[in-house]
Amino acid sequence: MEIIRLDKETFAGRKFTVRYTTGGYYDIQAVESGFHIQYQSFGGPREMSFDDQFLADWLEEPTAFGAFADGQSANAPLLGYVEGFLEKWNNRYRISNICVFDEARRRSGSGTLLMDRILTEAAASGARMAVLETQTCNEKAIAFYRKHGFTLIGFDLFSYTNSDPERHEIRIEMGKKLR
Repeated sequence: MEIIRLDKETFAGRKFTVRYTTGGYYDIQAVESGFHIQYQSFGGPREMSFDDQFLADWLEEPTAFGAFADGQSANAPLLGYVEGFLEKWNNRYRISNICVFDEARRRSGSGTLLMDRILTEAAASGARMAVLETQTCNEKAIAFYRKHGFTLIGFDLFSYTNSDPERHEIRIEMGKKLR
């Protein structure tokens, strides 16, 4: 497997769908002393998905890397992808996307290679920390990020829709100090 910097001309704007299976979510409830977070099972697996695009227009001078089975060529499929950029206003490096497209290929090391590459890019940018977002129902992503040293730094109960809590898709921010 090879991790290669992706050129914006080829990939920018291309759409993709991310699918994942989850067995539960982290329930965030307001309590008198603040917030309480507790894992809740769905009682069985659920497939979740969302649509996105490579190198979206809102990203500030993004950098992207792809994981390819046999190098980047017409015959080598893109197995995974990571992108990020330096948030200049607060000197944090935002990892805006990281995913391995085929769920059967997850846990094969390609996600770790992509994460290592983008964290190297983040450190080289001089950023003080790396940040990313996921949803409370993406328990496998949360475990992956924790394995790589990220911790919960915040959440937004209504980031995507007014029914995020009922859908168990609350946005959480995770971060990792780089220096």
